[in-house]
Amino acid sequence: MDAVRFRRVNRWLAQGLGGELADLYVDSREASAAEAYRSRSRLDFLNRLTGDIRRPGFAMVIAETDHLVGCAFGFPVASDGFWWLGFDGTLPQSIEQLTASGGVFAISILVQPHEQDQEVARRLQERLLSDHQSSLGATLVDPEDHPTLASLRSWGWLDMGEVWRPAGPTMFRALVLPLGDRTTARLTGLAREPRTRWPG
Repeated sequence: MDAVRFRRVNRWLAQGLGGELADLYVDSREASAAEAYRSRSRLDFLNRLTGDIRRPGFAMVIAETDHLVGCAFGFPVASDGFWWLGFDGTLPQSIEQLTASGGVFAISILVQPHEQDQEVARRLQERLLSDHQSSLGATLVDPEDHPTLASLRSWGWLDMGEVWRPAGPTMFRALVLPLGDRTTARLTGLAREPRTRWPG
């Protein structure tokens, strides 16, 4: 970990890193043949990244040694709740309220597979979220990506259920991370939701 450096990059630098980030995306999805088969293409990732970079409040933190080994990026979820489009079922009221108040920050994490990848991912997440005044982190994960799901849950992320998207892999697991005691208290009712998985 001593050799890994973490730094924030602005949207213009993020655009310049597009090719390296796409390579990192492909590398991070090569854990299994099934996962590689299900993953979106490099071009699809670049198109999504380009759209995310243009969103208000976009932020990115990268991890590097002599090359790029990881990144976390994201943006504040719009108060109209469009990010939750395709959520299977009724979105819990506490999540709706946090979204409407601008308190949700959507993040994505990519890490090159190696023996310290989980520690790098956790530190990227912490660095990115510590810069924002959001109450809740939110992310979407391929349901076949069991290592990532297990890691996120062990770090305190709560599994909300399924989100269906019209392009790419059609179904994702939606996870949220309460940031602060007040948000955790507001979300305690989710423990009674049968679809919600609390870390344990």
